Amino acid sequence: MLSEKLHAALNDQMNFEFYSAHAYLAMAAHCTAEAYDGFANFFLVQAEEERFHAMKFYNFLSDMGYRATVQGFDNPGNDFDSILNTFKTALSHEKEVTRRIYNLSDIALDEREHATMAFLKWFIDEQVEEEATFDTLIHKIERIENDSNAIFMLDEQLASRSFTPESGA
Repeated sequence: MLSEKLHAALNDQMNFEFYSAHAYLAMAAHCTAEAYDGFANFFLVQAEEERFHAMKFYNFLSDMGYRATVQGFDNPGNDFDSILNTFKTALSHEKEVTRRIYNLSDIALDEREHATMAFLKWFIDEQVEEEATFDTLIHKIERIENDSNAIFMLDEQLASRSFTPESGA
């Protein structure tokens, strides 16, 4: 059984995951406007992945017998100085997601709510992957930022990214 505190925190995270999708959509729009279609695709796929994460929280709350409450959110940033700045903003956002997931885990642990702890384990592992992906891309962009051919090649590479939710997730 979820405490009111844990229920509210899980619901808040669900909404933050929806906000994350919105923020990545804004980043994709920025990239599209700058004719970086591969980078735009990367962020569109990221937005899709975040909606999937939000629905995992929605379904968990429902499966546990609790109502998910969808709320509005602030406008995300829409303007970025460069592709590098866009990715650094995304990494900062992912670090905030990680912080929030850890906080949820701490609440579940304090309350000895084992089903929630098991559920959040997937997200903890996912955040390691998310931060590593953005960190790697930032390092690549920092190395090649002034090389238009290399940026073009990375843009082309990211155009092939797709999202396929794992079965049973």
